[in-house]
Amino acid sequence: MALTKEQIRQIAEQTKNSLASGGSGGYAGGAAQCLFDDVNDAIETAIRAQQRLAEMTLEDRSKLVEAMRVCARAHAEELAILAHEETGYGKVQHKIAKNLLAANKTPGVEDLHPTAYSGDDGLTLVETAPYGVIGSITPSTNPTATVINNSISMIAAGNAVVYNPHPAAKRASQRAMELLNQAIVDAGGPNGLITAPKEPTMDTSAVLMSHKAIKMLAVTGGEAVVAVAMKSGKKCVAAGPGNPPVIVDDTANIPDAAKKIVDGASFENNILCVAEKECFMVASIADELMSQMQRNGAWRVYGEDIDKIVRTVLIQKDGKYVINRKFVGHDATYILRESGVQFTGDPVLVIAEVDRCHPFVEVEMLMPVLGCVRVANFDEALSEAFRAEHGCQHSALIHSTNVHNMSRAARKMNTTIFVKNAPSYSGLGFGGEGYTTLTIATPTGEGLTSARSFTRARRCVLKGDFRII
Repeated sequence: MALTKEQIRQIAEQTKNSLASGGSGGYAGGAAQCLFDDVNDAIETAIRAQQRLAEMTLEDRSKLVEAMRVCARAHAEELAILAHEETGYGKVQHKIAKNLLAANKTPGVEDLHPTAYSGDDGLTLVETAPYGVIGSITPSTNPTATVINNSISMIAAGNAVVYNPHPAAKRASQRAMELLNQAIVDAGGPNGLITAPKEPTMDTSAVLMSHKAIKMLAVTGGEAVVAVAMKSGKKCVAAGPGNPPVIVDDTANIPDAAKKIVDGASFENNILCVAEKECFMVASIADELMSQMQRNGAWRVYGEDIDKIVRTVLIQKDGKYVINRKFVGHDATYILRESGVQFTGDPVLVIAEVDRCHPFVEVEMLMPVLGCVRVANFDEALSEAFRAEHGCQHSALIHSTNVHNMSRAARKMNTTIFVKNAPSYSGLGFGGEGYTTLTIATPTGEGLTSARSFTRARRCVLKGDFRII
């Protein structure tokens, strides 16, 4: 059921009052401290908590993970409302869906698989061991879902985590951390497996990256912070940028493709890194595709209206276009109104037919504005999609019934996620098979992260008589 603006306001107000009074979110185990004035205190607390976790069994660890899942489900709506109120990004219902997705489909301890080798020289056992304390930087686009997802993965792997949330989403992120940390304590776990500084800054981020007790970094953020983290000298799991293209060839089911593109590109107002950011459509189906997209909630703009939107949502800097942060993750109707473009109804996506070098194609928009490029054939579509993705190797999509075209595109794009005949979010396990993650580590190679991404391999060798054959 959709929430009214008044209901959203009331829940957000209750959440703020709870935070101000130090409320524990309804858990009975006593308030567990999660946030610290000094980031070094957050790190020291995490060290002690991880040492206690190391003494617990895998079954104990599994119980802590289940407590986190239960907590995240119970507070999915509250956290979604708080994140929307704080950032203005996306849609509350979509944020609820992301929180539940992270709670339900993030793998736990079952993701940790030991390997054994037995032969004439004895037995070797390779197991997944924790790094210890992980420093994690989280984004403003998916603040609470990322905390739920990463916390489950990292603690399932046996680690503690010290977060440095994006300052623009710190309230929502910290509320998620407090709730999950309290759930762990109430389930019999140590206090401090999840900690953070009360006031996250570039300075606190620098402490995480340099502190000798932080053995690993997990960064979900912009290119600049990813670049710094990768130069820290520590093991780094980093999620980089993406500009995912979607190809529609002349064999596609056009009404189905149109609906799924609109659904994917409008979900959370396009702030997901996997979302369709530009569309390449074979000329013979282009008009029908755009017409069907309009039937599914898109608003098509032409000529001067396209230019009005460019001038509103993009800024020219150093000879290039960059996004105006004021419009990131905002509704299509807001963008149209602020651009002075007339429209009717309640469109969820703005579409515009543009040339292949238009900023709607070149720039990762992070808003519900989709540039559509008409091409002569599939070969041209694939070539242009490859160029527009800018070598990020993040995500790409195709709508087709030609298996050969789908295979060619998958090989050429070489992306971490490749989605066929579905909305982009299915690549995250939402309406698609497979587990979910909100940290897609393309630059550092881990891909879709899970508990095992936050472990190191340890080998134990026994020479001698253990074998029975």
